[in-house]
Formats: sequence, structure tokens, C-alpha cells
Amino acid sequence: MSRIYMIRHGHARAGWDSDPDPGLDELGRAQAAAVAKVVTELTGSARPILTSPLKRCQETAMPLAMQWQVKPEIEPRVSEIPPPFEDLAERTVWLRRVMSGSWEALYDDRQSIGDDYRGWYDDVVAAVVGQKRDVVIFSHFIALNVAYCAATGASDVVSFRPDNASLTIFETNGQKLSLVEKGREAETLVAPGKA
Repeated sequence: MSRIYMIRHGHARAGWDSDPDPGLDELGRAQAAAVAKVVTELTGSARPILTSPLKRCQETAMPLAMQWQVKPEIEPRVSEIPPPFEDLAERTVWLRRVMSGSWEALYDDRQSIGDDYRGWYDDVVAAVVGQKRDVVIFSHFIALNVAYCAATGASDVVSFRPDNASLTIFETNGQKLSLVEKGREAETLVAPGKA
């Protein structure tokens, strides 16, 4: 069995409606340093680090990578859910609507026709389930929900609300994912009904 330490990125300096790829703000950098200490206490030694290609995940991985003297591997399959719109305001409205429904509703969503969200979901699961080693993965709110749903059978896009720099632990035998410990939860600014 491989243990997967999956961490949501720290607090970003901008949201989905104002920057497509923001880095961390001061709070996010402090969260990244704090989660690096927690992961080191849990693992006892260095592990491979995988990160989404987006800045907020790479920056969250940096304190742990520096502490362990490990170069993070970019893993595009654990990136943010790809929006069907370039316009930042439109994609935020779309994301809020998607977050209030189920995965099946997203697969049937008329605005998302032509976008392979079932394939994206399957790619996230494959990236996590396919690990043959203990690994730390820095990812995103919705991608963490994909892993959670795969491990628990939950069907809502938002089945849990991982806080910034929240650590969720999974195990995999290479074919199935199981939840060991659910990470700390908090509200998200993009959640349905949130500004």
C-alpha cells in the first residue's frame, strides 16, 4: 500500500474571478511553511513531491521541497478543473453552478459540452491511485474532491471543503483508493452563494 499525502494549496493572493494563476499571499506562505512541518512529522523522512503546474500549488510545495531537498515533479493531472470559459467572471459563475451539483450533472452540463470532465475526473483518480510509492501531492479544491469521491463513493462535486493547506491522507493498492484521514475543512470563496 502506498500512502498519499494530498494537500490543497495555501491561500492565494487572488481568486478565480481576478487572476487565472495567482501565487500565494502572505497567509498562504505561512500556511505552506506550517503544513511542511506537519508532513515532515508524519512521514519522518523525505518523500517524492508532486504538484499541479499552477503557481499556488508550486509555491505551497516549496517549503517542504526546500526542507527535504527534493525537486517537485509537475503533475498536470492534479491541476485545477479546466473551465469552459476564458472570461474570469463567466468562469466563476460557471464554477459556482458546477459546485452546487453532482459529477453526473457536470458530465451532462450543456455549457460544458465538448469538455471532457469525466476524462478529467478519471485522470485525477489515475494520478493518485497509480502511485506505487508514498508521495506528497499539492493540488486544488475540486481535484481533492475528486480523490475524496473516488475513495468514499460520494457523488457531489463538493463532497467536502478542504481548507487552504489542508492535508488529506489516502492509501492506494494501485487499483483502489481509500481515505485514511480527511483534512481540515473551511468555506471557500467560490462556493455557491459566496462572493
